[in-house]
Parts: sequence; C-alpha cells; structure tokens
Amino acid sequence: VQLVESGGGLVQPGGSLRLSCAASGFTFSRSAMSWARQAPGKGLEWVSVIYSDGRTYYTDSVKGRFTISRDNAKNTVYLQMHSLKLEDTAVYYCATDQGTKGQGTQVTVSS
Repeated sequence: VQLVESGGGLVQPGGSLRLSCAASGFTFSRSAMSWARQAPGKGLEWVSVIYSDGRTYYTDSVKGRFTISRDNAKNTVYLQMHSLKLEDTAVYYCATDQGTKGQGTQVTVSS
C-alpha cells in the first residue's frame, strides 16, 4: 500500500488549496479514504472521510469550507480547502480504512 500526498503549501488566511493523495497497492474503489491532520505540538486530528459509495463526513471545524472527493479511475482522493484559517496549519495525511497513511503534506496558513 502506498499513499502519496501533494498540494500543500503556504497560503494566506481566506485562501484555498487542493490536496491530492495518489493511492496504489490496494483496491482503491472499495476503500473508505480519510484525511487527517497534525498541527504543531498537537495530536492527529481526523478531518474528513469519503466512503466507497460516496458518502462524506467532516469534522465540525471544517464543515462548509472543505470538500473531500475521489476519482476511482485515477486512484486519487482530494481535499479542496477554502476559507483557510490560521488554525488549519498542519501536516495533512490521507489514510486508508486499514489505517495506513502517507508521508503527509504541509499546509501553512499565514499572513
């Protein structure tokens, strides 16, 4: 199983980013995929999940600002982030429903 996140970077408050996670080594279309994040000095926080049937769920702090989606043809899951806040600064990881996660991508929200 391999997960490779990309798309992080430095963005001003109110800005947007789209994270991608390319997956391989398992049956992606059948797997629920999640995004989680770890802010400096804090523990891992679950952010969002998308199930194989397309159902999506979000932690309260990102509802209405983040959108998770998937492209099964490309074995890729995305996290579109809008209206970014300082407190969204973290390393973002994608993860399979078996708990495997990638190396992460840094998102820094700063003015």
